[in-house]
Amino acid sequence: MITQSHALVRGRRFGVLFDVDGTLVDSAYIHTLAWWQAFRQHQYDVPMAAIHRCVGMGGDRLVDTLLPAGRDREADTEILASHAAVFAQSWPSLRPFDGAKELLAQCHAGGLAVALASSARTQDLTATRKALGADAFIHAATSADDATASKPDPDILVAALEAVGVAAAGAVYVGDAVWDMQAAAALGIPAIGVTCGGTSAAELREAGAAEVYNGPRDLLDNLQASAIGRLLTLESNPAGGRWEG
Repeated sequence: MITQSHALVRGRRFGVLFDVDGTLVDSAYIHTLAWWQAFRQHQYDVPMAAIHRCVGMGGDRLVDTLLPAGRDREADTEILASHAAVFAQSWPSLRPFDGAKELLAQCHAGGLAVALASSARTQDLTATRKALGADAFIHAATSADDATASKPDPDILVAALEAVGVAAAGAVYVGDAVWDMQAAAALGIPAIGVTCGGTSAAELREAGAAEVYNGPRDLLDNLQASAIGRLLTLESNPAGGRWEG
């Protein structure tokens, strides 16, 4: 379900979409461990490295990618539920990355629409938003419930754009996984990669990232020179100007 933290002022021309897990909140490896435990509960021994490379996909796609094609698919729902139960145990331990809240605040203060575009379950997104503590700077957030297909399909991003009333041509997306980069590319949205989720800069660039930073603090420190900085410049110019990604 799309949630809005406060009333959105319509007519915003530009916006920034953010992935959450591994991008703003340090949870990518927690998800990896939760999936590993869920698979083992159902007698599947999947290496953590393989799981981590798939974190960022929707859960249904992750399971389908990592498990044998000839398996009993009736158990998939139980595996998803097992992952959800294990991950929920870690909700109190979730922490935002350094600079994450300040990055959202700076985008908001500059007049940009700010949306979270996550493939997480609604309950998990609620938990990560609580850890982030930045709802005052977020106009809308989307979860797995808002998409027919999960990343790397762009459905979640489309839902987030619609929620804040911004066209793809006026947006930038920030994420930590190759699936984020591919989803943005499908819509022609410039993508900024961050390596704090555990994916290398080389992999993110190969997947389509226009820029790569170490994490929210690094991006914040270099904001004016980034793709977000260019949006901020355009937003501050009443005469406008065409955004070229």
